[in-house]
Formats: sequence, C-alpha cells, structure tokens
Amino acid sequence: MRVVSLVPSLTEAVALSAPGVLVGATDWCTHPAGLGVARIGGTKNPDIERIAGLAPDLVIANEEENRAPDLAALRTAGIEVLVTEIRDVPGALRELDRVLTACGTGSRPRWLDEAERTWSALRPPDRRTTAVVPIWRRPWMVLGRDTFAGDVLARLGVDHLYAGHADRYPRVPLEELRAAAPDVVVLPDEPYRFTPDDGPEAFPGLPCALLSGRHLTWYGPSLTEAPDVLGAALGAAARR
Repeated sequence: MRVVSLVPSLTEAVALSAPGVLVGATDWCTHPAGLGVARIGGTKNPDIERIAGLAPDLVIANEEENRAPDLAALRTAGIEVLVTEIRDVPGALRELDRVLTACGTGSRPRWLDEAERTWSALRPPDRRTTAVVPIWRRPWMVLGRDTFAGDVLARLGVDHLYAGHADRYPRVPLEELRAAAPDVVVLPDEPYRFTPDDGPEAFPGLPCALLSGRHLTWYGPSLTEAPDVLGAALGAAARR
C-alpha cells in the first residue's frame, strides 16, 4: 500500500498507525518529527505531477483543507482519493477509523481507542464560558458555524459567540470582536500563529488564552491529550 496525505493531522495518524505506508505528505505535515517521505507542496497547492510520480494507491484529503480542483485533477490522473468531512469530535473519530482502514491497518490503533474513551468520559463543565476565536488577522477572521474546533471548545465548556453565523469562518471587524465582550479571547497558534506578542494586544482588558492549534484543530493522535492541554490553557487564562 502506498499513500499520499494532503492533511497534516491525517499524516500523523497514518504514520503512527501504519508505518511505511506513507510515501508523500505536504510541506505542512510536521508530525511525527523526522517523517522521511517525499514532500509534495502545500495543502492548497499540491504538486499533482509529483504526486502521480509517486504512484500512490490512495491519496487522503479533507474537503475543507484541500481544494476541489486539485482533488479532481488527481482523480483525472487515475488516482483514488479518499476525502474526509469532519465537523465535530465524533465525526473525527469515525473518519479516522475509515481512513486507517483504507490505509490497510490490520487493527484499530490503541491511540484511537484512547481518544474515544477520553472524549466520552468528559464530565459536563461546572460553568460555561463565552469566547471569540480568531484564526487570522489582517483581516480578522473567527470560528463560525459547524467547525471541528468549535465543537472541541464546546465540549470543554467554551461557547464561541459566532457559532450561529452564516459563514464557517466569517470576517469580523476587530471593533466588533471587542464589543462582543467575551469572557475570553481564544488565540490558537495556527493557522495564524498568535503569540504572547502578537494577538493579545488587540484585546485590551480581555483575558486571552493562547492555545495549541494542533490540539484544537487536528484530528489524530493529539485527540488523546487535547482535553488536558486545552483545559489547562483555558484555566490559566481564566485565573488571570
């Protein structure tokens, strides 16, 4: 089996669960560290000819992270493409199972069982917190409706204020985000890399939680530790 992954979180999942199967991954596939496979460009601009040259049996992709024209071009080249669609944690677990089965894993990996137990065992939070969740600046964009990251936060007791917006990633003026007066501003380090010096200064007087984007937005082995990692960061912001 030869697999090319166009999704960083799926790259990590396949690499750890079916060693030797991956032959190609994007330039953004940073986990696991030291992954020695061909690099085929970005998630939005993969090199179709290079992928075809790797003669994969399967390309794994995501309907949000990858562009439909690129996936169509791969299919035109005679390459099978498996496209995931993920909007929440249960959906992520189901799609991970589907991907790993398609990649020839002989049995369900232990980390996937652990992730399912971890999220199923979450207790309802004692109190709920409101948030805005910027994912980009210049222009400012935030989480909107039906997002995996939004569902992750909701399960941790954080209700983001644009969950009912018509767009999944709406552009919202900074002044409006400030005026929304959330309990906390959640600033992940991807896709935009918010840092202590780049992001919090835009929200004076509001608590800011700097979160690991990998634990907030990736669906893969990081799901096993995401509740603890994210919960600690959110708790630290609440105590400031």
